[in-house]
Formats: sequence, structure tokens, C-alpha cells
Amino acid sequence: MKTTIQYTIRAVPEPVDHELRQRSRQSHRSLNEEAIDALARGLGLGEGKVVHHDLDAVAGTWGNDPAFDAAIAAQDCVDPKLWRRRNLSPPLIRPTQRTTS
Repeated sequence: MKTTIQYTIRAVPEPVDHELRQRSRQSHRSLNEEAIDALARGLGLGEGKVVHHDLDAVAGTWGNDPAFDAAIAAQDCVDPKLWRRRNLSPPLIRPTQRTTS
């Protein structure tokens, strides 16, 4: 026998309520069935796999590029004249002094 658990969900945002009710009408299912389906999909338990269109495809593909590193290092130089404030200026970082953190 399959056990089910009762939930009471409060403070449902209006856009969520609207979308659930609209989907319920379109699919001719109860609001409860639609809410359970939405929860299951959100948890990755639904029938269809959720496809995210983000940057996962490029994660971990970075390669060493000395020319790029040199270009970025050149941008790390701070012009003290542009940053002078209250007689304080940041230390000048030259590409040869670049540290990695």
C-alpha cells in the first residue's frame, strides 16, 4: 500500500498560484495534482529531465593562455593619479609583480 502525506502550503505567491491554476485548467487536472507534479519536477523527480541553458558546457574547459594572462596583467596596473583621494593612493601593481590568489 502506497503511503501519502498531507501538506498545507501557506503564502503562495500570486504568480505561482496563477500559473498552477492555469496549468491545472489546461491539463484538466486538479490543482493538487498540478502542484504535486510541479514539486516533483522542481526536485528533479518528474518524468521529463529539466534542461538548463546555462554555462555548464564550458565549465572546466579553461586552458592556459599566456597571451591572455599578459593582457589581463596589463589591465591590473592602477594609475595612482586616477585613484588619488585624501592623499591616499593604492599601491601600483605592475605585471611583473602580479600575484595569484
